[in-house]
Amino acid sequence: MGSQVFDVDLLAFERGNDVERKSIVDGVMRSLETGFVYSAHDISYNFLDDVYGKLDEFFALAPDLKKTAVAEGANGQRGYTGLLVETAAVSDIPDWKEMLNWGMDTPEGHPLRKKYPHRFFDNVFPEDLVPGISKTLEKFHGELLRLQLRFLRIIALGLGCHENFFDSCVPGGATLSRAIHYPEMTLAPSDSHVWADEHGDINLITALPRSTAKGLQIKTKDGWIDASPPDDHLIINTGIMLEHLSNGIIPTGIHRVVADSDQIGDRLSVVQFCHPAPWTILSPLPSCVSQDNPQKFAPITAADRLDQVLWEINLLEESRRVDDT
Repeated sequence: MGSQVFDVDLLAFERGNDVERKSIVDGVMRSLETGFVYSAHDISYNFLDDVYGKLDEFFALAPDLKKTAVAEGANGQRGYTGLLVETAAVSDIPDWKEMLNWGMDTPEGHPLRKKYPHRFFDNVFPEDLVPGISKTLEKFHGELLRLQLRFLRIIALGLGCHENFFDSCVPGGATLSRAIHYPEMTLAPSDSHVWADEHGDINLITALPRSTAKGLQIKTKDGWIDASPPDDHLIINTGIMLEHLSNGIIPTGIHRVVADSDQIGDRLSVVQFCHPAPWTILSPLPSCVSQDNPQKFAPITAADRLDQVLWEINLLEESRRVDDT
């Protein structure tokens, strides 16, 4: 895994000539040797202020009020998830964080909802607690999903595919938006807890437009480095499903979130995990298999791979791997 994360310009790719586009594709692929890349974007900063403001209001509420936004049976894919639940697959100590999760509602009767009734849930927003939050978060989800699809066109070209390759499998998928609140570390139950232990995301790519404090770190061949995007750039990192499809050409971006010993205060970030539809077969792309890079992974559905990881990270409600109570 490489050690240098590049900053690129999605908008320049979209308006550039063939030479400029190829240069950006090459830069993204080199950067993704770390599993990470930084990119300029066109989501309104005033709108992001509104998103983070409403989420600040929610996470500042008393625990009993936040629990009214829990989506029972959703396994952390909708609604509120409290402190000390999600646990990195490499750890038995739950992360010191709480979350609000949402996505795009799938219509009743849709074949995906019929085939995967445990995968598609209605959103549970704390609208009565924070008026206007539902519309704001739904708009955020749509804008960031469109941006991620645009960025996946760069990656598709880098993998030797048509640039619209991912367009056919992502819409209708289980793409998830998640607001993550990391409380001040002095409030954690013990010194063993961290905000989020070392892990890789399950999905194709993850986008993080902003965080309110430092703490995100990237694992490289030279050790851990701080994620430090230029101002007004978002962070893109790669997930397990993209590593599977690319036959390991693009590794999973391993990362953690830790507070410095002298860091004061909490941290809020809002991320979106871009998933393919659950019935997508994750099989290494022919363009990524060669004599020098033989096939590493057997085919598996996106739904089955997600269920494996949900158990590993302690989000399956009926079979928690770790019980911190």
